[in-house]
Amino acid sequence: MAMADADTPSPPHEESHDAILMARAGKGDHAAFRELVERHQHAVIGTVAKMLGDPTEAEDIAQQVFIRLWKHAKNYRPEAKFTTYLFTIARNLVFNESRRRSRKKEVSVEEREESANFHVAAATEREPDAAMLQGELQEAVDQAISSLPETQRVAVILRRYEQMPYEEIAKVLDLSVPAIKSLLFRARTELRKHLAAYLGEDIV
Repeated sequence: MAMADADTPSPPHEESHDAILMARAGKGDHAAFRELVERHQHAVIGTVAKMLGDPTEAEDIAQQVFIRLWKHAKNYRPEAKFTTYLFTIARNLVFNESRRRSRKKEVSVEEREESANFHVAAATEREPDAAMLQGELQEAVDQAISSLPETQRVAVILRRYEQMPYEEIAKVLDLSVPAIKSLLFRARTELRKHLAAYLGEDIV
């Protein structure tokens, strides 16, 4: 599934509608909950895929996000934006999955470097067209983001792909706004090191 278009934050009336749907879902209204899923599943799947750096399990994790949302719908209070609440659930599940993976298997730095070198060498064997260059850039950006520390990676994804303001990201990650700005500054510095060949592009 493609990610939802998130070029601009949700208008206030959409946030209000989400809160109404959550209130109905909290009373057991399955139709209201289905509408919530339909409204947000693409964004959740796409964001989870980028958080994990692996799209293959994104739908399973996203399904867990909505299962948890349904279970806790009756406890939801609209003090924060619905999307902040939703992505906080996603963050928790992604962090849990990341910890499970790290316990199960550690991928060595050497293996990642060998893989990156192979892709670079293969790309130089032919003259890429514009579409191929764009695809190569996006792959490089995705790989660089996936190499960031976990909290930095989530902050960058929420800022870049979900267009979240600093205040919302701070709530999702349970940090202060200055801490988020510092986190993103460090992440951007690290990304520029990884993406030196594309410094002319707007990376984050």
